[in-house]
Amino acid sequence: MPKLNPTLKRGLIMLVALELIAISINLFYAPHGVAAGGATGLAIIVQELVGIPLSATTLAVNAVMLALAWWLLGRGTFRRILAGSILLPVLLALTPQRMIVEDRLLAVMVGSVIFAVGVALNYRIDASSGGTTVPPLIFKKYFNVKPAVGLFAIDFVICLLNIPVAGLEAFILAVFAVGLSSLVMNYVETGLDRKKAVYVMSSQLPALKQALTATGDYGLTIHQVLGGFSGQPQEMLMVVVEQTNFRALIDQIHQLDAAAFILAVEATEVHGGSLN
Repeated sequence: MPKLNPTLKRGLIMLVALELIAISINLFYAPHGVAAGGATGLAIIVQELVGIPLSATTLAVNAVMLALAWWLLGRGTFRRILAGSILLPVLLALTPQRMIVEDRLLAVMVGSVIFAVGVALNYRIDASSGGTTVPPLIFKKYFNVKPAVGLFAIDFVICLLNIPVAGLEAFILAVFAVGLSSLVMNYVETGLDRKKAVYVMSSQLPALKQALTATGDYGLTIHQVLGGFSGQPQEMLMVVVEQTNFRALIDQIHQLDAAAFILAVEATEVHGGSLN
């Protein structure tokens, strides 16, 4: 089977990502009047107030953001967000807006997951749906404000607009949606197959390596390090382990050396050859 052209493949992924965002807005957020940040959140507020379609307001907001990107951020940023800024309003117009889940909380939960997957797919191909992703970049360039802080502030202000328009419950649901979307996006971007990287310093290091190698459940290697207290060169064992085997690994290490120093961190991606 012939491989897809990289440009075509990127375009298809962007189209799927933007349609997922449109589905989350039109089928889950908008029918319940929950504005969970972003240009689409602002569009939901406007629709609730004066009845202007989501696609029209989103297109207007994106047009302003494109102009600001061209003027303040340069042509590169403008080109990166151009396609998404135009396509998302079109897909919002083409995707029917209807309530398919009556329970408000359940709708927000499902919508948040779908929205997060769409945004994360866009991030993976370095694309964007435009909108309120532009102001944080401006804040970063001209005021040295971290983009994550700028985006949080903008989304929070839009979430606050829920209170006078749709009530306090809508505001709480909107904040919940932003938090859930961020959590899901993190998992989608870094992968669902998460592992633990465990660093071990022990006086029984050879025996530990032999015992752990014998199980065949772990990827492991030995590194030369400088002792934090002694200042002397020492060996440290690094073990990459599946989440399900983590507790068994710790127990096995403690059985061989109860005084072993252990540091465990989450490993979202592991690349390279065999560690055995």
